[in-house]
Amino acid sequence: MKKQTRVAITAGAILVVVAAAAILYEKLAPAFAPETMVVTQKPGTISEAPQGQQVSTGTDSQSRAAKPESPELQAPNFTVQDTAGKQVALHDLVGKPVIVNFWASWCPPCKAEMPDFEAAYKEHGDTIQFMMVNMTDGGRETVATAEQFIKGQGYTFPVYFDTEQEAAITYGVSAIPTTYFINAQGNLVAYAAGAISAQQLEQGIAMMGGE
Repeated sequence: MKKQTRVAITAGAILVVVAAAAILYEKLAPAFAPETMVVTQKPGTISEAPQGQQVSTGTDSQSRAAKPESPELQAPNFTVQDTAGKQVALHDLVGKPVIVNFWASWCPPCKAEMPDFEAAYKEHGDTIQFMMVNMTDGGRETVATAEQFIKGQGYTFPVYFDTEQEAAITYGVSAIPTTYFINAQGNLVAYAAGAISAQQLEQGIAMMGGE
């Protein structure tokens, strides 16, 4: 009887998560219509977006450089762990623009765009918060493997670990890399699914009011 009760509770919890994700998707979808995206790619069937499938979301002057005209949408909060083991919430960083990038050390497209994120961090790190959120599932990716990769590459941007998958679930991340651009007021202004170039990263920074 107790086993049946636990199963029922677990099933209920899953339904709550699914329902919450569906509600978030309904809220995010209008704000991230094609004209508001920096760039999009066809999502991968696993947790990795395919390479070489970037598609234009319109003309450069209309879709990639302009800020979206859709209603403001507050970026949902989440909590992750920093390299010191401290819990950090996204909303703790609001006050400056925030770039949230979901990545993993086993993901080739993630690794391909990281030098550009490192360069952007060195240029804009004083005025923009960078949250490089590792998809730390404890199996394919652990804190140790992620830290080893970052140290080996010599990256200095801030790294956070999504050990409870809270951030990934909150933002419905099913393919990586995925990047969100949040302005200083805490509003989502653009996102990119798949690896982006240095130019597209700078376009996203411009869209959220960064330098």
